[in-house]
Amino acid sequence: MPLVIPIFIPHEGCSHRCLFCNQHTISGRSGPPVSGADVAATIRRWLEHTRPEKRIGAEVAFFGGSFTGLSADRQAELLAAVHPYRFRGTVRSVRLSTRPDLVDRGRIDWLVERGVTTIELGVQSCDDEVLGRSNRGHTAADAIRASRLVGERGLRLGIQLMPGLPGETFRSLRHTAAEVIGLHPDFVRLYPSLVLRGSGLERLYHQGGYRPLSLGRAVAWTAYLKKRFDDRGIGVVRMGLHPSGDLEQALVAGPYHPAFGELVQARLMLHRTRRLLAGLPDGPPVTLVINPRDQSVFRGSRSHNLARLRQLRLLDRFTLRTDPHQPRWTVGIGG
Repeated sequence: MPLVIPIFIPHEGCSHRCLFCNQHTISGRSGPPVSGADVAATIRRWLEHTRPEKRIGAEVAFFGGSFTGLSADRQAELLAAVHPYRFRGTVRSVRLSTRPDLVDRGRIDWLVERGVTTIELGVQSCDDEVLGRSNRGHTAADAIRASRLVGERGLRLGIQLMPGLPGETFRSLRHTAAEVIGLHPDFVRLYPSLVLRGSGLERLYHQGGYRPLSLGRAVAWTAYLKKRFDDRGIGVVRMGLHPSGDLEQALVAGPYHPAFGELVQARLMLHRTRRLLAGLPDGPPVTLVINPRDQSVFRGSRSHNLARLRQLRLLDRFTLRTDPHQPRWTVGIGG
């Protein structure tokens, strides 16, 4: 994986204060806005403290806020700070995130001229009722239009989704998955909705107007999305917010777990194992093969997967072997 140098601009450029949002908590950053000098210093620090072989293909990524909602001067200031590193070849690409309704052909052309190669869109849902109840300020049609513009210009497209927003049902989640697959993004991020202190969602939660997903249901919904995207060759690069002390202190309610992504992978591993064993004829135990780095995923949290396989009378149908050549997150049958 190439080195990603994160630059956080929380809430900057946002035309709406979404019901769920508290970017300062998510990013762990508060204080004055990041300057061009700050950007240059951050890039220099990351490059200096990263081994040479890890610097190849380095990317600067602007997270938080809505980059294209900034003034042209502000965007130019931040991107100009990256230019010397791109010119020297120490930074290869630039990524930013923004809102779908702040994307048009002119903005994209302007960004391409300044080295931007990837745009992540905060789509969150493709259900207009969910978007409206979340005070998102754009529609699913805006997301579809913006995604197509990004793809037509030859940029890499990322899409962020937030399962479990107000009004979300599994039916609307399935609709969102189908719409996103039709947009052919290069990657997606899946962030199940959390209730954070200082957000509008916190007020709604305390008033009894919002019930977050349980951890189990959030894992199940996210596993569904990941499988759908995996089956279509769409990479899922993140599941759950990155754990931090600031986030945990601000958490009011919701399906947070510091290893949320591993919980999802464990659920998917259990499903793969069940399908594999169920398709075998009766006979002596077979040998299942996993990557040695997936042993905890195969067992599941607190050995949940093993307990479930025992309940299904499948635990005695196999012996387990590890092989570093077995692809991560998969299970196969050994010789």
